[in-house]
Amino acid sequence: MTDLIPAPRRVVAGSGEVRLTAHSRLHAGTRTEGVGHWLRTVLWQATGLPLREGRELDDTDTDGIGLRLDPGLGPEEYRLVSDSSGVLIEGGSAAGVFWGAQTLRQLLGRDAYRKAPLGRDRTWAVPHVTIEDAPRFRWRGLMLDVARHFTPKEGVLRHLDVMAAHKLNVFHFHLTDDQGWRVEIKRYPRLTEVGSWRARTKFGHRASPLWEEKPHGGFYTQDDIREIVAYAAERHIAVVPEIDVPGHSQAAIAAYPELGNTDVIDTASLSVWDNWGISANVLAPTDNTLRFYEGVFEELLDLFPSDFIHVGGDECLKDQWRQSPTAQARIGELGLVDEDGLQAWFIGHFDKWLAARGRRLIGWDEILEGGLAEGAAVSSWRGYAGGIAAARAGHDVVMCPEQQVYLDHRQAAGEDEPVPIGYVRTLEDVYRFEPVPPELTPEEAGHVLGTQANVWTEVMEDAARVDYQTYPRLSAFAEVAWSSLPAAAERDFAGFERRMAVHYRRLDALGVAYRPPSGPLPWQKRPGVLGRPIDGAPPNR
Repeated sequence: MTDLIPAPRRVVAGSGEVRLTAHSRLHAGTRTEGVGHWLRTVLWQATGLPLREGRELDDTDTDGIGLRLDPGLGPEEYRLVSDSSGVLIEGGSAAGVFWGAQTLRQLLGRDAYRKAPLGRDRTWAVPHVTIEDAPRFRWRGLMLDVARHFTPKEGVLRHLDVMAAHKLNVFHFHLTDDQGWRVEIKRYPRLTEVGSWRARTKFGHRASPLWEEKPHGGFYTQDDIREIVAYAAERHIAVVPEIDVPGHSQAAIAAYPELGNTDVIDTASLSVWDNWGISANVLAPTDNTLRFYEGVFEELLDLFPSDFIHVGGDECLKDQWRQSPTAQARIGELGLVDEDGLQAWFIGHFDKWLAARGRRLIGWDEILEGGLAEGAAVSSWRGYAGGIAAARAGHDVVMCPEQQVYLDHRQAAGEDEPVPIGYVRTLEDVYRFEPVPPELTPEEAGHVLGTQANVWTEVMEDAARVDYQTYPRLSAFAEVAWSSLPAAAERDFAGFERRMAVHYRRLDALGVAYRPPSGPLPWQKRPGVLGRPIDGAPPNR
């Protein structure tokens, strides 16, 4: 019971165990019925035990499972008690009960993560224990880039399952970029007819001479999105969609050339980009563009109930705006100083538009340039500085600094690492990541909503590559996001490694193709595929 990940706040061990049998029952109290359905389903799949509906735990029912709310607990807080009366999980909300159910699954052992029983007799036992637990942060996120390499719907659902097993609760869905548009917008069908596929794909870093000479693409229908959002909600995960504006928009411009800077280039000649990096082709700052994207967001709001809508705002190259008479006229008309101000105006428009509809805009830290949009939250990716500035200005922040928690960065310095990108970020490095900058006062630190690991997929051509880059580092990140750990230098990484030895077997049962501690397996290597490694320690700011 000491091998739990993420580490709980308090564990008190008992001296016996609760054995689940074909006669064991599960009772879900008021407003925990959804958790009960989920738990009964996954345990029936793994164990074959029916766990029929039962009454609340009492002295005559010593091998059952009970779920109920306790208004005295925090929203995601839970208490799990396994004793002679059975197993009782209480939470301050259904989410708290659900996280307690995830802990119960860990206590049952690695085979509790399988999709079918192994066909041999075995005992399913929960040790007598009391666990009291609650998360450190309310935003515990994973961003998945499906624009560079598409992840089919079934793969997204699998990511949500593994996220839930790690008590992560925000799925940041990067749906659009220069290399592809991945969500159906019914009033603009060419966004997927044209924008969802590219003719070929660069294999490796953009300096690589290798190409995959076949079309790549895919998109989610609106019903696919509804299914993904509902599936996530059952697992108490919020799905935050990202539609990137005004940069990273070449796929949209390829579909609708009037969205681009037509007075600078022939936008009708553009195609969905087949290379990596930052495209110079950005949206034109026109009323037509604003109306077009309002139409996109109108459909998006019907699909995603999330409080937050991510609008990107990063890496917007402004060369075309500098050359565009239309853009320069708009700068003059609005009384702006420069092109940074024009981007701030663009982002500010959608901040107000979303706020009027009860939603909150969040964007990458470039939205700070030219003035931070009122009410906007910031994803701080270029180190900590953007998050510090935003928090000091009273804006909410999600800390996701590239140098620390970009999981496309390489995991070791060895030559066998497949397509090595960026700095070396080992499992230990991620475990010692601290989301709250020490420069912030307690009041300013209160604006840190939480933290997020980002998975950019330029050099991840399939699900196995995504797994390799993401795990086991996401397991370490999940503990950073959930648990109240000591200061970074004082964290017990050796103890975490001991718990990971057990957790690897859970990942095996879940079918996660993680990087083994000893290094990549032969089929995980990519010899001869050029990357972009950066030597030395990453900057901390």
